[in-house]
Amino acid sequence: MEDLSLHILDIVENSIDAGAKRIQIEICEDLKHDLLSIEIRDDGKGMDEETVKKALNPFFTTKTVRKVGLGLSLFREAARQANGDLVIQSKVGRGTRLKATFQHSHIDRKPLGDMAKTMMTLIIGHPEIGFKYLHRRDDRKYELDTEKFKVKDDLSSLGAVELMNLIKKNLQEMQ
Repeated sequence: MEDLSLHILDIVENSIDAGAKRIQIEICEDLKHDLLSIEIRDDGKGMDEETVKKALNPFFTTKTVRKVGLGLSLFREAARQANGDLVIQSKVGRGTRLKATFQHSHIDRKPLGDMAKTMMTLIIGHPEIGFKYLHRRDDRKYELDTEKFKVKDDLSSLGAVELMNLIKKNLQEMQ
């Protein structure tokens, strides 16, 4: 995958396939410590210890439509190429937490990509899911929580362009 936002999209889709109703994506850019971390937490069905051990094997998948599961192994490889790693914690019936770390300045670190488009794709494609997106860069913070939108506005009343502009405007403040 060409950027990290596509890895995030793939993993969140896996969370949805696992029955998650609430998914949190947290990105932290700590430039002082030269660290980028991406954490994804869900409340899906979770995995037992044996499945967690196998999950990073590209030739393992729980899906019946194909025989390989490259998403997590490719994400881990992207992290390792940038002096980082990927850790998975999961409990059956309680959900999964995945954290990838990267050396922020590493020449082989993939760009973050267009998180506004990624979030728009997820929100419009899965309006029944509660998404929380938190992005920190040093002392700045951006937060998007669809649960807050649902109280104030119906997201389905926003057109794709309006939603994209709302997310993009706020994310650009982080740059």
